[in-house]
Amino acid sequence: MKITPDYPSMTSLAIHGNHTEYPEHAHLLPIFASSTFTFESAQQGMDRFSGKESGYMYSRFGNPTVRIAEQLVAGLEAFGITGEKGEPLELKALLHASGQSAMATMLLSNLSSGDTILSHPSLYGGTHEFIYGLLGRFGIHSLLSDLRDPVQLEALIKTTPRLKLIHIESPANPTMGCIDLAAVCAIAARHGVKVTVDNTFATPYLQQPFRYGADFVFHSTTKFLNGHGTSIGGVLIGKDIAFMNSVAYDTYKLLGANSNPFDAFLLTQGIKTLGLRMDKHCDNAEQVAAFLSGHQAVQQVHYNGLEGHADRAITQQQMRRAGAVLSFELKGGVRAGMQFIDKLQVCTRAVSVGTVDTLISHPASMSHSGMSPADRLKSGISDGLIRMSVGIEPIRDIIDDLNQAMEGLIY
Repeated sequence: MKITPDYPSMTSLAIHGNHTEYPEHAHLLPIFASSTFTFESAQQGMDRFSGKESGYMYSRFGNPTVRIAEQLVAGLEAFGITGEKGEPLELKALLHASGQSAMATMLLSNLSSGDTILSHPSLYGGTHEFIYGLLGRFGIHSLLSDLRDPVQLEALIKTTPRLKLIHIESPANPTMGCIDLAAVCAIAARHGVKVTVDNTFATPYLQQPFRYGADFVFHSTTKFLNGHGTSIGGVLIGKDIAFMNSVAYDTYKLLGANSNPFDAFLLTQGIKTLGLRMDKHCDNAEQVAAFLSGHQAVQQVHYNGLEGHADRAITQQQMRRAGAVLSFELKGGVRAGMQFIDKLQVCTRAVSVGTVDTLISHPASMSHSGMSPADRLKSGISDGLIRMSVGIEPIRDIIDDLNQAMEGLIY
């Protein structure tokens, strides 16, 4: 089963891209709920395990439902992009049980003891803990730097001989800071350093990092790709097919990081409405950001679509729209933030982002609680910061709920 890439738009690919010749002419992708697969002969079993013959053996190694979901995500990230000779870009995806497991495969397949990874201060809390905590146990060094400064980046690469990987989160969680992907990738390529991009907040509908030279793209598929909060997942996509089929695949397989058929099926169903959802998410987020910017209880709004945001220009350069996530500071700090969250009636009090309903959380005590207060402040995350994943509810319902929740706040 293989996805045909010839669709006129990304939205049509998202809707039709997992349709193929399924058994019994099924309209939707079947769920192959089988842990293992049979062989016609001992020789066929030997040939499949040796790699002489393609086919399925064991669902930790690969599964038909999972494979179609992988091809669909890879097709979205590659849509409309051509290689050096004008050929369609070929990508390989590995679908994982979670975003964290996809992150583990990405980092452990690219880094060894003595190597160094470089990233920037504003990162998802779990990513920060993995890179700047866990990797150190394996002798892998980590550096933080402002990747917006090309001169500083080039100098850092030159003075760090075993710098192997640059990891970018753009837009970043939860400050919505953006990095110039083309500039970083160009500098990294000159020095033989690979670049990975967390594209979770943007999705390929809003941003395609492979256009700008990225070597790997990562998603927590739990978020906007699934879109409905029904499953946990992650995906690693790479353009070095040989590497993805060998080192990355072996790491994935040995970690036991594979997704499962049911979550893969849910992902393909969620992706069908990706374009529709992302347009509505962005419409609402833009209006919410404007409302919050003019509210007397709000000290500052972090949304890369706002005119005053430091990264608005780069956002417009490499993203189709600014996305659905924003954060803001209430003038009353932590106390006001807690009162505000408790008074919400329509918006949902929950961590995560990317579901159809609006989610509001407090990063310092939730998603980024594993970071030290000092590291949070370096990342632009104060104790009073509120993160908001703007859903697709009627915009009036969202704004009215925010407005009533901010009434009477002490600031």
